[in-house]
Amino acid sequence: MILDFTDILKKVVQQYSEDLPFALYSLPNSKDLNIILQNNNVLYDTTSYAEESFAFAPFNYHGKALCIPLKKSVSFETEFILNTIDKNDIIINEDLQTKETYCKQVKKAISVIKSSNASKIVLSRKKDIDLKQFDISILIKRLLNLYPTAFRYIWYHPQTGFWCGASPEILLQTEGVSFTTMALAGTQIIKKDTVPYWNIKELNEQKIVVDAITNSLKKVTSVVRISQTYNYKAASLVHLRTDITGTLKKEKKTLSMIASVLHPTPAVCGTPQDYAKSYILDNEDYDREFYTGFLGPIYQKNSCSKLFVNLRCMKIDANIVTLFVGGGITVDSEPESEWEETQHKLQTMLQVIYPML
Repeated sequence: MILDFTDILKKVVQQYSEDLPFALYSLPNSKDLNIILQNNNVLYDTTSYAEESFAFAPFNYHGKALCIPLKKSVSFETEFILNTIDKNDIIINEDLQTKETYCKQVKKAISVIKSSNASKIVLSRKKDIDLKQFDISILIKRLLNLYPTAFRYIWYHPQTGFWCGASPEILLQTEGVSFTTMALAGTQIIKKDTVPYWNIKELNEQKIVVDAITNSLKKVTSVVRISQTYNYKAASLVHLRTDITGTLKKEKKTLSMIASVLHPTPAVCGTPQDYAKSYILDNEDYDREFYTGFLGPIYQKNSCSKLFVNLRCMKIDANIVTLFVGGGITVDSEPESEWEETQHKLQTMLQVIYPML
């Protein structure tokens, strides 16, 4: 059902005030906004991805994703007008102990990579910030307008909490037997009238990601095409991006199988995948939950999907926001530079909540 934007906001506010689950999303470069309002508070999940729904999977994924099924919900869509919102350079206090701890983790990961068969390990951290007052309407408007090229979403369920993000990374898009994914690595601040210079560490990291994704796809594809690597802007940052497209093997085109092959990607975990994931679970000092998991709408009974990696996201609990950021560690990493990269990445979600700080 089509509604105007104001009515959509009212429905979301009401759903949230009644503590009922919902999902809200807008695809990259789209002015269409979709909301799915679940009509009960049951926590549904899926392993087959066989029904139309909005899926929400954790980093530590074992074949089961949470979902809001369309048949248990009412859904609405609207078109919104993009408005320019000025960005602010937001300074947040980070204590020296937090920095030292993260840099020690980076040094440890570098040492492990040098002495093992790992080529990349993605480390992350979280940052808690107090809000003066949470306003969901302000958040929605800023999220949609600040990052029009990203996958913008909100997921809420009383058992998982309130999650929000603007992801630059496609995990998987399918249409029948055709698929699209991407390799994303390297991070720099966008500088006006300056072409990014990528150093050896960043170029090698991108090659690691491309090679790992294409190797994993051999199990489920009959044709794979790899684009040239190019600069890709996401919020105030620029990354290296390589598009990977092709054809799925007909007998192996189930979303559950393909998602299990791709997730977690080298961009959020590392390579080899099993080794890097095990290292992260054993050594990071917090639970990522749904950060670096994946999410998105499932259409047409498994034959069409648009799944994204849950990057540049935050979790909101009452008036406390938890921001999540990370970066890929290789033998060429420098702890100070890795710390600074996480600080730059914090800015993406900070801009969304700026009026509430």
